[in-house]
Amino acid sequence: MHKTSSRLLALLSLLQTHRDWSGGDLAERLSIASRTVRRDIDRLRELGYPIRTVKGPAGGYRLEAGTRMPPMLFDDDQAVALAVALQTAATGTTGAEDASRALATLCQVMPPRLRHRVDLLRVTAVRPPAAGDTPQVDAQLLTDLSRVIHAREELRLDYAPGPGASADNPRRVQPHHLVIWRHRWYLVAWDLDREDWRTFRVDRIRPRTPTGPRFTPRELPGGNVSTFITSRFRGNDGTTTDWPCLGEVILHLPAADVAPFSQDGIVEELGPHHCRLTLGSWSWTGLAATIGCFDTDIEVVGPPQLATAFADLAARYTRATRPEIGPTP
Repeated sequence: MHKTSSRLLALLSLLQTHRDWSGGDLAERLSIASRTVRRDIDRLRELGYPIRTVKGPAGGYRLEAGTRMPPMLFDDDQAVALAVALQTAATGTTGAEDASRALATLCQVMPPRLRHRVDLLRVTAVRPPAAGDTPQVDAQLLTDLSRVIHAREELRLDYAPGPGASADNPRRVQPHHLVIWRHRWYLVAWDLDREDWRTFRVDRIRPRTPTGPRFTPRELPGGNVSTFITSRFRGNDGTTTDWPCLGEVILHLPAADVAPFSQDGIVEELGPHHCRLTLGSWSWTGLAATIGCFDTDIEVVGPPQLATAFADLAARYTRATRPEIGPTP
């Protein structure tokens, strides 16, 4: 028979599987009497675990959410996954301090074997240089926005479109999604006054109360939030949906080698050593220069402007390699 402490942990582990357990099933799994199961359930309740008795012919038990956080039990893989997630969150801009404290608390109670696994999985989240000035976003603001999104309630907000700019007072929107794009939080919403979709930087939002009436969500352009956000942020101003210069080439490289560096381009595998790349830019010269960074043979599929840009770059680079001819002495 299990010792009392280990038996309670085994019982708690079973109850955390999000299902109803009859007293007989628990007794059989733990090799104990039904009376002992009832006694152990009472002990877990005293520790703060909200275990509800399920009515029925056989009766049963269910672990539910309570009013406070009780002690929690994780298996080895869950504990390591949680520690890695907290390491990543601790390098972010929102809730980083809370994540660091939670990670320290978790590691403090870990057995040495798990702490060693976590130490081997140290994560460093590298932020791009442009993200160095990423502002902090209040966790309570994220919670408030999440609530109105879930409730499908219209929101009035003050919004400053840029640093030092005066806020538009107020904006009336139907909030749909909270997203993270390049380390910044954005609210995706339908602007009722402008009758169009908008993305709002969360750090520049000041919600007003009370919220408005409930609404029926509209369908996002592109069918999902990922497609919508990618298209919206293709341009530098955050609103352009199409590049002015779009070209297509065949690269003599495997698609797997090109995809990680293709930005928002489309990579199509043509064979083990060839792929098709469709990519956009603000100028044909810039597009040709970007594609040239792949350092491989390139076949231009089209349009002709891209081929001309490659020829212009080739001539320019050729001139750059010639020694400057000075005056004859």
